Amino acid sequence: MNIWLDKITGQVDIINGLNHYIGMKHIKSEMFPEFDFMIYIVGFFILFGLVVAITGKRKLLFAYLILTLIGGAAAMYDFYKWGYDYGHNLDPKAAIQVPGLSYQPPLIGHKTLLNFDAYSYPDSGGWIVIGVGICFFLVWIYEWRRNRKQASVKSLSNTTVPSIAALALFILVSCNTKPEPFSYGKDICADCNMTIMDPKFGAELITEKGKIYKFDDAHCVLEFIKSNKVKPADIAQTVFIDYENDKNFLDVESLFFVVSPQLKSPMNSNAAAFSNKQKADKMASEINGEVKTWQELRE
Repeated sequence: MNIWLDKITGQVDIINGLNHYIGMKHIKSEMFPEFDFMIYIVGFFILFGLVVAITGKRKLLFAYLILTLIGGAAAMYDFYKWGYDYGHNLDPKAAIQVPGLSYQPPLIGHKTLLNFDAYSYPDSGGWIVIGVGICFFLVWIYEWRRNRKQASVKSLSNTTVPSIAALALFILVSCNTKPEPFSYGKDICADCNMTIMDPKFGAELITEKGKIYKFDDAHCVLEFIKSNKVKPADIAQTVFIDYENDKNFLDVESLFFVVSPQLKSPMNSNAAAFSNKQKADKMASEINGEVKTWQELRE
């Protein structure tokens, strides 16, 4: 199970199915109120970090580090409380009951629960935040030592903190506006909630803020857009997997679809994306299909 800034993904249904037998709660996004405000907390740290980078003031950097420590400790405590509640408050009518045994998952590291091994570690996003935090601490220590040695001499340049802090912030605030490779068998379709398995029909919708919604079929993309869960003005890009190359993403504004019952896509849109009209025409002629643009498919 992967915990993001505003959602959970992964094999959540399988975890829920197993944990149901020992009385653990059903995991769903609604049980995490933090998802409603975490984006604002991260936004605050980004803005404050930019102020530190621009001004180059060591006192502001120190204040930023203190807030980072407090925020990190609060996050760990919040995660611990959730894990404690999840592992201790069990359904008294559960099929499997072991008197006196709780199933609290580990905060960090490994823990054995009955005959299951539970692991909890930061993922890529967490390691980036940790790395940036370490970078900030190293900058502050460097500046503190340098100013201590040169207390009687005015610094010739105040660019060290802004330049290194800006580099660290670049890593943190870089907004992902590019497609993300699929993790087949793990990623969940944002519309039908089915596990994405077929590498020939996948699609992604990317918002202006860099949030990525993944789909297993053109049908699901169209239904998701119709639901207005994301406003059209907030959509930065919509891409489909190239039917001939599952490593290649194609923008909907330039690709061509071939629609045919012979294609048998996961949710029966039976629409496959091709990089140009010549390839689409060739495939359509072979399987008695119809070539359509994205606009034609939507209509």
